[in-house]
Amino acid sequence: QVHVVESGGGLVQPGGSLRLSCAASGTIFNAMGWYRQAPGKERELVARITAAGTTNYADSVKGRFTISRDNAKNTVYLQMNSLKPEDTAVYYCNVDAKLALGRDYWGQGTQVTVSS
Repeated sequence: QVHVVESGGGLVQPGGSLRLSCAASGTIFNAMGWYRQAPGKERELVARITAAGTTNYADSVKGRFTISRDNAKNTVYLQMNSLKPEDTAVYYCNVDAKLALGRDYWGQGTQVTVSS
């Protein structure tokens, strides 16, 4: 069983910054990432990073968000700068454990609200 624990959400004004953290128990995973889901919308990929450090981002966050990873701690971070109201959503950490365990794991979600 893999436990995924997220932290760092909250309320921030437009233009502000937040940093999300996600720690996963167990072995090193192929990839970890962040997804988000706004009310009435489908869950979408925000950013993803492999164990080798390869990253990919949604076009809407490129240049504003940075994903990083500490393999020794099985922890992934999402630094979010220049936040916009449209970034408001519940952010979910995803752990790609398909190679080792045959499935993905998800965190419980953390709310990010960008509002003045």
